[in-house]
Amino acid sequence: MSKLLKGLRSLLFENFGWKMLSLAIAVVVWALVASEPELGTLATVPLEYRNLPEDLEISSEPVSQIVLELRGPSGELRGFGEGVIHPAVILDMSGLQPGIHTFPIIDRNVKLPRGVHLVRANPSEARFEFDRRLMRSVPVRARLIGQGQDGYVVETLGVEPRELQIEGPAKKVSRIPEVFTDPVDVSSVVGSSEFRVNAFVEDPYVRFRSAPQVVVTVTMKKR
Repeated sequence: MSKLLKGLRSLLFENFGWKMLSLAIAVVVWALVASEPELGTLATVPLEYRNLPEDLEISSEPVSQIVLELRGPSGELRGFGEGVIHPAVILDMSGLQPGIHTFPIIDRNVKLPRGVHLVRANPSEARFEFDRRLMRSVPVRARLIGQGQDGYVVETLGVEPRELQIEGPAKKVSRIPEVFTDPVDVSSVVGSSEFRVNAFVEDPYVRFRSAPQVVVTVTMKKR
C-alpha cells in the first residue's frame, strides 16, 4: 500500500510547477475562446461526394457549389477569409440505385471546424440523376470540308480504326449511333492523303474508352 501511495504522490507532485503552469495556460486559452464574440459569415464551398458505386454514372448536371451561412467564434471564422480553413459539403452516395436522388444539405453533410455551426445552406438540397454505366462500340465517320480543285472529287474514303468504344450513362450512350472526326479539308488533295485527327462525342456525359485519334485516308480523282 505504501508503494502505491508513493506512486500516486509522485504522479501528482512531480514537476508540480510545470503542471500548474500548463493548467493555467489551458484555462486562459479556454477563457479567450469562450469570450470571443460569435459572428456570422457566408462561405461558398464545393460540393463533394464519396462512395459512389462503381457501376453508376451521374447523368444530370447537379449544382456544383453551395453557399453556407455559418456562425461561430470570430477567430475560427477569420480563417475562412485567409484560406486556412476549407469547409466542404460531402455527400455519401453508398448503396444508391439508378434513378433520381435528393440529398439535403444539413449538419452531418457539412465539414466544419469545431465551434462553427451551420445556420442554412443555399440551395438547401442537391439533386442527382444516376444511371448504370454502359460501354459499346460505335462507327467513326469522317467529316470532310472543302471542294477538290480542277474537277477532283473524292473517290475513296477510309477511317482506321472504323469503330471506337464509348462509355457513360446507359441512356445517353444508347442514343449515340456514331461519332464524327474533326473536319478534314480535302480542297488541296490530289491523289491520296492521310490525316491524323481526333473523333469527338457531343454529349458531355459520354467519353471515349481510349485515345480517340483515327487516321482518315482520302483518295481524290479527276471527274
